[in-house]
Amino acid sequence: MLMTANQLALLKISAWQSFYMVLVSTVLTAVMGIPLGVLVVVARPGHILANKLLYRVLGFVINATRSIPFPIFIVFVIPLTRFLVGQAIGSTAVIVPLTLAAVVFMARLTETALLEVPFGVIEAAQAVGATRWQIIWKVLLPEACPAMLMSVTITIITLISYSAMAGAVGGGGLGDFAIRYGYQRYQTVVMWVTVIMLVIIVQGVQITGDYLVRRFTRR
Repeated sequence: MLMTANQLALLKISAWQSFYMVLVSTVLTAVMGIPLGVLVVVARPGHILANKLLYRVLGFVINATRSIPFPIFIVFVIPLTRFLVGQAIGSTAVIVPLTLAAVVFMARLTETALLEVPFGVIEAAQAVGATRWQIIWKVLLPEACPAMLMSVTITIITLISYSAMAGAVGGGGLGDFAIRYGYQRYQTVVMWVTVIMLVIIVQGVQITGDYLVRRFTRR
């Protein structure tokens, strides 16, 4: 049995909700997660802004946040969500836990990417008189660009996965649509169509990310 006109309309709305949640949370995650990852790296003992206390505090906060399962994390940050957006349910409300969960994830991926830059390159920049800001902006980030692009790709895919759990707070999206109109109503076609859409979206993101990595890789 094919999907009804009403189901197709709901599918379009759910797809838009997923796109909206992932797009906004991706931008916010990049804006906050990448600088956080950079700060974790440069604050490491022996690095250009070594600060043992700051490094340990940041590491603890990141690890503690990452250890909380996302469905529980959504509920845990409801007071903050209500404070920031004035509501605890809906697609806009879901952006808050999505972003907070992804920021620490992105920070760790950024840290890994930056640590792949040979420290000898940093020492060479210091030898010619580069400031700490110049080392970060003109050495670390450009050298780690391909790995960071892959990190962003992985983060987007993770956000798509997280957004599928948005139904826990009435956020809508494709995951919520598949559960409510497919699984709970025994509509196999709805389930399959939604799953196929998610697979296509993830594949598109991964292919685009792979292309950008190849494009910006220094040869």
